[in-house]
Amino acid sequence: MALINVRNLGVTLGAPLFTNLSFVVGAGDRLGIVAANGRGKSTLLRCLAGTLDSTTGDITRTRGLRIGYVEQAVPDALLSTTFYDMVLQALSAEQQETESWRVDVVLASLDVPDELRERTVSQLSGGWQRLALIARVWVTDPDVLLLDEPTNHLDLAKIAQLEDWLNTLPRDVPVVICSHDRAFLDATTNRTLFLRPENSHAFALPYTRARVALDEIDAAEARRYERDMKVAQQLRQQAAKLNNIGINSGSDLLVVKTKQLKQRAEKLEDAARPAHQERSAGAIRLANSGTHAKVLVTLDDASVETPDGTLLFKTGRKWICQGDRIVLLGANGTGKSRLVGMIRRAITDPLGSPETVKATPSLVLGYGDQALADLPDRDTPFDTISRRFDIGDQRTRTLLAGAGLGIDIQNKPNSVLSGGQKARLGMLVLRLANPNFFLLDEPTNHLDIDGQEALESELMAHEASCLLVSHDRSFVRAVGNRFWLIEKRRLVEVESPEAFFASVSGHQD
Repeated sequence: MALINVRNLGVTLGAPLFTNLSFVVGAGDRLGIVAANGRGKSTLLRCLAGTLDSTTGDITRTRGLRIGYVEQAVPDALLSTTFYDMVLQALSAEQQETESWRVDVVLASLDVPDELRERTVSQLSGGWQRLALIARVWVTDPDVLLLDEPTNHLDLAKIAQLEDWLNTLPRDVPVVICSHDRAFLDATTNRTLFLRPENSHAFALPYTRARVALDEIDAAEARRYERDMKVAQQLRQQAAKLNNIGINSGSDLLVVKTKQLKQRAEKLEDAARPAHQERSAGAIRLANSGTHAKVLVTLDDASVETPDGTLLFKTGRKWICQGDRIVLLGANGTGKSRLVGMIRRAITDPLGSPETVKATPSLVLGYGDQALADLPDRDTPFDTISRRFDIGDQRTRTLLAGAGLGIDIQNKPNSVLSGGQKARLGMLVLRLANPNFFLLDEPTNHLDIDGQEALESELMAHEASCLLVSHDRSFVRAVGNRFWLIEKRRLVEVESPEAFFASVSGHQD
């Protein structure tokens, strides 16, 4: 049964985000929507929710349909409320009086600890804020659930928890998910819509299998276009030869034939459509200046501690060598960020670092943190690059444009940039630093799938040495060639991240 029917939908904001889009959302659907940053995913969700009018086309909803729309960020007006009250206030006044138990049920289903329920939303982590938004919508008992980037800021345990929660929802409740998390889409969806300015494609498959099918369609269209253009060229060549013969011989028949061949060529050219080329949200490129050192970082049974001196774990004897792409695994609070910070200090301030953490003097650090704290809100993208690198104004603007930051936003504060734009600006800073060793903390946050795949390719192509922390399972699997796991207050090397992934999801044998 179709609950939402989308027909010939189009939205133009300066340029077309999508056109002639038609699909239905029915009972039991788990629809993943995939597109590059800024290509209309959130816009489409707002259209489905009824909070934004489309430019063309229409959306038909069944009578009385209740749509629950979970946006990406908590509204400022709710930041000062408690977790519990934020969810409670989503109910009507009458429901708050007689059905407040619904709040407890929803919070219990999301495993929200009692102590967090009375904490103000502004004091919650980004992950808990995201779950609070979901709880606030779900408590209203919607018929359709719309989720916009639900895994942003969630750690692996919470992502697994959200997957399980979604997969245990009543099967007749459709869920529409916009996400860049490939593993999450595979775990939670049964349909995929690839949103494009023209010729969007939908498949009754989860993301990975749908992506294979889409690539096959794009490849077939590319072959068809090349074939049609080749035939058109041959027809024009034949027409040119006949035209010369016709002129020299004075044959009216050859003149007519020439005209027919040209018409056939024009018809083919007019009908031919080039294969889809995804317009990038901005290039991601890295650099690797290289080093002759084979051992880059040495950990000599270093103690990783909290600020008050409580021991989190001991590293044992470990080495980071040239060409290593080490993924640091561990539950939240085990000390991953503390170890990253210790290694960073050993590179930038060797004299102020403990003897148990040593970095080779030739290391040039490329550091990126998940908060993008190295990009002050008050600075502009132009200032961010020009103040750090002596490359001239014109080259600065060219590089920014190549990273997806057009001239219209280069002089605006970083605070107005989208998460994807900030991520690409951060990657440009990393590239221009020309490092030979990368410390990356959640580098795929805010990057679309094309950006994630570009970052993967850059790390692999440049044989970059790095230590990274990531909750993106697809990224970890693609990039890592060594894996360090924090468990039982020790840092141990494991062959694969899969056992850890299984343990945090509760699926370990």
